[in-house]
Amino acid sequence: MKKYQLGEFEEIVILTIAILYKEAYGVAIKNEIEGRLSRKVSMGAMHTALVRLETKGYIISVDGEATEERMGRPRKYYQITALGKRAMEHAKETRDELWGAIPKIALKLKITG
Repeated sequence: MKKYQLGEFEEIVILTIAILYKEAYGVAIKNEIEGRLSRKVSMGAMHTALVRLETKGYIISVDGEATEERMGRPRKYYQITALGKRAMEHAKETRDELWGAIPKIALKLKITG
């Protein structure tokens, strides 16, 4: 069983939703990732990750107020669910366990080349 499966980009997106908290909407999430990670993010990749996270039950979307700026369309905000929080915790614990299992000598090696 693949418990709490999160892909690398999905993990980045859900962590960014947590950072933005109540201001987590598509463009804000994209800008936050690009700013923090110096990584270009396409809106297509962002949308795909958001749909996958919502399908897995890790996030929910909530419509905000309609604005003139958006021609009357409401902005869609994202929130982490309890299941999403557990998935985030599982991903962190897994990474921490892997980092903890690396022999200290392995991290002291000099890179040549």
